[in-house]
Amino acid sequence: MKRLGILTSGGDCPGLNAVIRGVVKSAEQLHYDCVGFLRGYEGLIEPVSYLPLNHKNTSGILNQGGTILGSTNQGRFAATRGVDERVELDVELLAGVQVTVEQLGLSGLICVGGDGSLAIAQQFHEFGIPVIGVPKTIDNDLSATAYTFGFDSAVACATDALDRLHTTAAAHDRIMVLEVMGRHTGWIALHAGIAGGGDVILIPEIPWQFDHVCHKILDRETAGKRFTLIVVAEGAHLPDGDLVTQERRHEALQVRLGGIGNVVAAEIQQRLHRDTRCVVLGHLQRGGPPTTFDRVLATQFGAHAVRLVHHGHFGQMICFRPPQIDSVPIAEAVSRLRRVDPTSAAVQAARALGISFGDCPKTASPFAAPAPVQVEAPSEILAAATV
Repeated sequence: MKRLGILTSGGDCPGLNAVIRGVVKSAEQLHYDCVGFLRGYEGLIEPVSYLPLNHKNTSGILNQGGTILGSTNQGRFAATRGVDERVELDVELLAGVQVTVEQLGLSGLICVGGDGSLAIAQQFHEFGIPVIGVPKTIDNDLSATAYTFGFDSAVACATDALDRLHTTAAAHDRIMVLEVMGRHTGWIALHAGIAGGGDVILIPEIPWQFDHVCHKILDRETAGKRFTLIVVAEGAHLPDGDLVTQERRHEALQVRLGGIGNVVAAEIQQRLHRDTRCVVLGHLQRGGPPTTFDRVLATQFGAHAVRLVHHGHFGQMICFRPPQIDSVPIAEAVSRLRRVDPTSAAVQAARALGISFGDCPKTASPFAAPAPVQVEAPSEILAAATV
């Protein structure tokens, strides 16, 4: 039998096990053996650690969160630092991975991960290792795909939190600040804020000021609403441009974000003398079972990855381009982040609902005029129009 390998790298998220199951079941149909490498990329090099995968030990994992293979975003493999900085892997590491692939007789290696993990996969491809990328990130920040699995589950978790905070905020006339994940982009904050009835949404893509946030709170009080829900992405910059960080665990790793929710809550309480509380949702967004949407998307990603291996189309990343599952070169997929467009339909809809993004209300129009669509008419239609 032919054989393929799979690993899960980076932060965990709901849907990883659905991808693994999709790969194994699809591979069996094409008479492939499967092995899963443990602890992400670390499992590829000495000591090599892997687990034979089959329909028996992957049965029942479709609705389970996390990953049965384990994951890591630390260790010897690190290809990104910050937003754009790329780090070249050591040639000896790449050679060690190639030896593992050859010794196990792998026809292809499926790497499931986010921007940083896929940057590693791209270096594998350039080194001659047969690799396929599967996008995974709750931040939904990969530009080549409309959605990544894990995002919908994270938004559902944040929305549920807002639903719960709404009742206690209304009961005590409080200002509640919910900090959600989103290192460089505000997709979770935006979608959860709209779905959960947020009043203020603060994201990295839209500069904001405390004055405008406070004015929104006071406007609500004037209208008889003595509570306010504020959603803030962990990567939203403060008005002075700074990020709120915890600590850098290692020079080769990205700084750990977190704490902006408490900063926002403390500043609002100091300015307005209102009862203000902060809830940091944290890793609750990564845990638990995947939503129906994420189960279907992740399963399709796994099945399509096997097809690409079978046809020898390496160096590709699976992508979702509704309604089709497609693929693009990994290099193209990790070339830039997919960020929230401040003029997008979702942002405009939020503004139309009265949601504030903490920017100047005079310059933030709820409905920006849509750009005119230019359509070139076929020559025969133009000819008929002149008759």
